[in-house]
Amino acid sequence: MKHDDIWRALDTLAAERGLSPSGLARLAGLDPTTFNPSKRSMPDGRHRWPSTESLAKVLNSTGINLADFTTLVNGARALPAGGARAGQRRIPLIGLAQAGGEGFFDDGGYPIGGSWDEISLPEIGDPNAYALEISGDSMEPVFRDGDMVIVAPAAPIRRGDRVVVRTREGEVMAKQLARRSARRVELRSLNPAHQDYSFDLAEVAFMHRIIWASQ
Repeated sequence: MKHDDIWRALDTLAAERGLSPSGLARLAGLDPTTFNPSKRSMPDGRHRWPSTESLAKVLNSTGINLADFTTLVNGARALPAGGARAGQRRIPLIGLAQAGGEGFFDDGGYPIGGSWDEISLPEIGDPNAYALEISGDSMEPVFRDGDMVIVAPAAPIRRGDRVVVRTREGEVMAKQLARRSARRVELRSLNPAHQDYSFDLAEVAFMHRIIWASQ
């Protein structure tokens, strides 16, 4: 496994998700400069390798496993041959502010109804995946007003993941999962100017993981 192959794999993963290297770093919760070309060598010319922690965060945020990443290291594409069109499907899209209204989700938290727009994106494994357009600044600098996020109801959720939560009262928010116990959910706003939230589980209609974001 060569130094250049690792970096090429990260560049491929970013590009075929419509991201720059800095966009991929932001998606993974890393400093935006982590994957910049200037960080790939030391001043004396020696190779600088991405850390295992950085790679783990990238795999988690993009939803691919280590075996898939290894195929990229070996020169494969992140998407099927022929580019994004070969694996495209259309998924429903609405604004985050809209999502609090009635008629957009069923009791299981899956998108329903004919009021959604649609977008075409590379194939996503979850058949119930949907897209939301971020509004407001509570998730800056990671997600900005107007950014689009892809949400997968089937994706497992762990502490630290970015999630979309809808309460029983109809409030919808994009936050970071700070803690989840048997009785409560604690959510963090990435922008320190905004408050954090804590809910009883009975107050939460659904919580879905954000797996992709435009940058």
